[in-house]
Amino acid sequence: MTITSRWDFSDPRAAEQQMRRALATGAGDDALVLRTQLARALGLQRRFAEAHAELDAVADRIAGAPVEARVFYHLERGRVVNTSGDPRGSSAHFTDALALARAAGLEDLAADAAHMLAIVEPPERQIEWAERALEIARRSSDPRARRWIAPVENNLGWTLHELGRAEDALGCFERALAEREANGAPGPLRIARWSVARCLRTLGRHDEALAIQRALEAEHLKAGTEDGYVFEELAELLWLRGDQTAARGYYARAVDTLGDDAGIAPERRARWRSRAGAGLGSV
Repeated sequence: MTITSRWDFSDPRAAEQQMRRALATGAGDDALVLRTQLARALGLQRRFAEAHAELDAVADRIAGAPVEARVFYHLERGRVVNTSGDPRGSSAHFTDALALARAAGLEDLAADAAHMLAIVEPPERQIEWAERALEIARRSSDPRARRWIAPVENNLGWTLHELGRAEDALGCFERALAEREANGAPGPLRIARWSVARCLRTLGRHDEALAIQRALEAEHLKAGTEDGYVFEELAELLWLRGDQTAARGYYARAVDTLGDDAGIAPERRARWRSRAGAGLGSV
């Protein structure tokens, strides 16, 4: 099969159109995989009924399909189930995907499945699954498998951070950063730097964290872009330094750029608004 897992889902609407164009000429087993990837793009847009419908359409043909198609089916069914709010219900699909991929030597997809189990399993098992995903990726000579090292290190870092193990988390974030620096993609590299800085704030290393966030702000300004999460961190760091006037402006900018983001808890947005005060202006 010529279909691989290396699609760009950073823009799920564009990915949806990409899959639909490919399906116009795709056939056979390739079309099965394309429909699973279309389901993924739909799920990322929270169009869960449509995503499940795409997977239902190929479900009867999956048992007799090549193993790669079966792995993709379970991966994407699991992702849609998880994203729709049922992480426990998704676990069986990721477990099936991992078993099939490992048996077939599909290291890229095996690392993907283990990385998803590290996300959906209970907190006490997330570290174990992340370590298994890293073991698969690090032992592989396949660059598609090794690309999972950075995201898994990042996710493991956040798991450890939430458990109060900030020093261990920083090590994960720094390893993820090293991987991103080697790969050179600017978007993921900025996220990796932001994560290091966020953890430095937790550790009380505020000057180092502020320097990184300032550099990220300057890069976005030069590129004509902006990042509300950078604004939030600048606000938090400046507030901690006692510069409340400057902090209020950044809280207001965080509200302006992220205030409608459904993924941000209401109490977090309320904190920004409360601290922004007069800095909100017309926001």
